[in-house]
Parts: sequence; structure tokens; C-alpha cells
Amino acid sequence: SARAMKMTSIMAASLKSTILRTNFLIPFWIRQNGPRINILVRHGPAAVGTKQFHNHSTILLLEKNTNINRSRCICSTSSSRSESNVSEQNSGIGLTTGTTTEPQNIVKSDLSNLYTDAKNDLLTDQSTLLQSIAHYLFDGTGKAFRPMLVTLTARACNEHIHNTSRLLDGQLTMARVCEMIHTASLVHDDVIDMADTRRAKTSINIRWGEKNAIFTGNFILSRASLIAARLGDTRVVDFLATIIKDLVKGEFMQLGSKIKENERFAHYLKKTFKKTASLMAYSCRAVAVLGGADEKVEQIAFDFGNNFGMAFQLIDDVLDFVSNESVLGKPAAADLRLGLANAPVLFASQKFPELNAMILRRFKETGDVEKAYQFVNKSDGVAQTKFLAQKYADEAIRVISQLSPSQERDALIALTHRVITRQK
Repeated sequence: SARAMKMTSIMAASLKSTILRTNFLIPFWIRQNGPRINILVRHGPAAVGTKQFHNHSTILLLEKNTNINRSRCICSTSSSRSESNVSEQNSGIGLTTGTTTEPQNIVKSDLSNLYTDAKNDLLTDQSTLLQSIAHYLFDGTGKAFRPMLVTLTARACNEHIHNTSRLLDGQLTMARVCEMIHTASLVHDDVIDMADTRRAKTSINIRWGEKNAIFTGNFILSRASLIAARLGDTRVVDFLATIIKDLVKGEFMQLGSKIKENERFAHYLKKTFKKTASLMAYSCRAVAVLGGADEKVEQIAFDFGNNFGMAFQLIDDVLDFVSNESVLGKPAAADLRLGLANAPVLFASQKFPELNAMILRRFKETGDVEKAYQFVNKSDGVAQTKFLAQKYADEAIRVISQLSPSQERDALIALTHRVITRQK
């Protein structure tokens, strides 16, 4: 087919045993053994098999034009608009819709000293410059989104395990460590991207220079590692090391692109996990461990953070095309200008193969960014990305709903819904 196939979400019970034919790279979900999301991609001629995918799913590798029995699919692909409409109506079937409890209000007192504590963690008598930069970075203007996510997860797990949502000191420390790692990664990202602003202020690399920005990011990471080590749990230290390793690997993956078109989406998803979802997943897992969680609850925390993080980044990709600079705080198609092919672009390339050459040369030729932007807007790339984000969000909600009912659990569900509808 010359047009991109739409992904649809259809309950298995309503499906007839019909056959679906795949012709190009399309991710979709099936349930094989249990509730995990699996992503199906066309791998190429005569290549059939499975491949484990970054700790949480399996890629099924099928040859072109492989026949798939749709009666075994929870979510499949289709070129039919009517089926696509069904998927949008059924998105989130059977999921808790959350409560009116504001997530920020639940953790307001927990995080009231977040930035003050972070600045104190970075105190040193070796450099007044570091002190100045630390105060500039942790000035309290950030959204503290990740610490809120981690703190709510800790409280929800505690309620499930101990019948009390009281936050432990170590869990609160881990929430702060999470924000420190995130901030350090932003400082390094701004150097790589040559960004001149961050959070409506001049970026560190512009105000103090690239070298000082790199040193500052490294210093914050080292202090975060030390703080985590002092929690006295070797598994938490291992999680932290994995997060930092993933951040570095994800950055290298972002700097490159797969030559083979049918490998690009899997590459993108793996990169997204490492750069964005890993920090959320392992931080949520860490607070569960610190709260005395068993293996099942620990896995729930990890899977929730993982799926939440993937949905978060996919919506970030959507906003890169649909939000304006005054709302988002950065110009439209910022990723394209950095030479990056995000999810809407990869989806659009199925309808407009001309994008493939631009992706390989990282949109460096004159007019590439403008043409790619137009192709995305003429395709279903944004809609498909929203759909994919919604499926990750649905899975995050399904997972966290396994915990005992509590206002913290419902706040996490509400926060997940908010991620999908956010405008910045």
C-alpha cells in the first residue's frame, strides 16, 4: 500500500480470525504471555524471529508481507479509518480514571525543600563558581515533575506494602537524586545542542562557557552518586549506575541513525528508553526497594515508570510539531533543526519515502527542515505518535492499578492522563 497503515486498538474478543498483512515498519502491540506490551516490526526478507528489547518487551521480527492472525492480537494495524475510530473510542477501556486529587498537593510538603536541599548537597569550599552555578540551576523555577512522580510512587508502594503512605527519608532523598541527575543531563544536552536558553533563562554553556557547563554537569552527577551510595543499598547504587550508563548510551544512539529503514523505529524506541524512561523507571524501582517492596511490587514500580516515561517523550515529540514557541519555550520543529528524526518523522516517512534520505543526512541540506516539517503535517505522523503514547499511558495505568487503592495511586493515574493532554 502506498499510504501508511493506521494502528488500531481492538479488543481481542471482538475480532474475527482474519488475516492482516504487513508491508513496512509499523509498531503495534500483541499479548503473548501475560500483560507485557510487545512491539511488532517488519525486519526484512526471510528474517523471522524474536529479539529481546531493553528490559521490558520483545520485538518480533517478520519478513515483508508476513501473514498475521489478528485473532491473537490485542492491538493491530489497519488501513481502515472506521477501525481507527474504534481504537480511539476504546482507548483506556477498563482503566481507572483517577480522582480529582491534585498530585502536586499530595507531595507539596515533601518537596518543599527540594531545591534548597539540592543546593546544600552541592556545597563545596573548592569553587565559588560551582556555588553560583548551583544556585542558578536549582532556583526553584523547575516543575519538579520527576521528583513528584518518584515521591508519589514511593507513597503508593508504601500504602500497598505497609498500609501507610508515610514517606521514608531514603525515598525522599532518591527523589532529589532523580532531579539532580535530570538537571545534569539538561546541562550536558545544552552543550551538545548549543542551546542558548533553558527554563526561560540563559543556558549555563552560554553564561559560563561550555567547559564550565560540562564540569558542572559532571559535578552534579558525582554528588548524586555519592548521595545515593550513602543510602546504604547496593541495589539502589546499581540502579543509579544503570541510569547514568543509559543516559550516555542514549546520547550516542541519538547522534547516529540506522541506515536500514526497518530498524529505525526500534532504534528510536530503545534510544527513548535510555534517554528518558530509564531515569523514571529505575528511580521508581529504587524507592520501591527502599520501602521494602517484594519482587512483584518492585516490578510494578519499574514498569509504571518505564511506560510513563515512554509516553512522556512521545508527547514531547508531538509538541515539537503542534505547539508554538511561546507555549513550549522552544521553536517548532526543534528536533529537526538539531538533525533528529523523532516519532512523527519516522511515521511520516512511511507515507513520504523522500524523508529517508533527509533522515540519513540529518536534515542538513538547505530546505530539509522545512520540507520534513511539511511532510509530517501532511501525514498521520502526529496522530500515530499520539496513539502510541496513549498505549504506553494505558499500560502505565494498568500496571499501577495493581497497587492497593490510595490517593497516591490515583494521583499517579491522574498524572498519567495529564501527560497525554499536556500542552508544554
